[in-house]
Amino acid sequence: MSKQAFCAAVRLTRQAYYKGRRARRRREIDEEAIVEVVRAERRVQPRLGTRKLLNIVRRELKGNGVKMGRDRFFELLRQKGLLIERRDARAPRTTWSEHGFRKYDNLLVDVVLTGPHEAWVSDITYVRTEEGFLYVFLITDRWSRKIVGYTGASTLEAEGGMRALSMAVSQLPKGKRPIHHSDRGIQYCCWEYVEMLEERGIRVSMTKDNHCYENAVAERVNGILKQEYWLGERFKTRGQAIEALEQAVWLYNTRRPHTSLAYKTPS
Repeated sequence: MSKQAFCAAVRLTRQAYYKGRRARRRREIDEEAIVEVVRAERRVQPRLGTRKLLNIVRRELKGNGVKMGRDRFFELLRQKGLLIERRDARAPRTTWSEHGFRKYDNLLVDVVLTGPHEAWVSDITYVRTEEGFLYVFLITDRWSRKIVGYTGASTLEAEGGMRALSMAVSQLPKGKRPIHHSDRGIQYCCWEYVEMLEERGIRVSMTKDNHCYENAVAERVNGILKQEYWLGERFKTRGQAIEALEQAVWLYNTRRPHTSLAYKTPS
């Protein structure tokens, strides 16, 4: 190799080295920014899924030219100890359908929803406290996935469900009459609850006996609140659990992106 060719090769090698070093430094800066956003979001949504976190990161850092693929993002979070472990979301039975009240047909079979306020799904879950269970009554808009009504109660009596229903009805736009879908539990079949629905012209829809898959959206919301927003933990008092419930619903409605909504939030 001639001296001229050797010098040219050295220059190319040095250029490649410095270019690579700049690229490595830029990658480190990008990763630091991503980790900072993830840790900030983890402080308010500590159990939010990784794919949804990636969507938030991309949105937050969109104007800074930071880019990262899904696989590399998963690996980065694994390296930094920021992945979460899935928890068992099973809950004790809260539904008693062996009663004499009328049971209604499933009106949502083959129904295609086109927007919010067309169908609500209702369900009951629980939170453990040292004072006993806090039973959580939830009503979710089936299309937008937004929790439109909720309450915590010390018993499984229908009053808790009626408070959640009152909240949902109070935010319903004028003229809207969604289908109300639930399981066949006595809380939803009792005449007081049905009467509240009929007074607003809201049609009653129910699953078949033991067919929980027909209310999958409501079941899914229960799982998210427990797995991602710490409602699966044991609280000291019911008052603390209610505060955690209020915070969880607010975060779920306003901060949590959904794949079914093209990564928009329910609100």
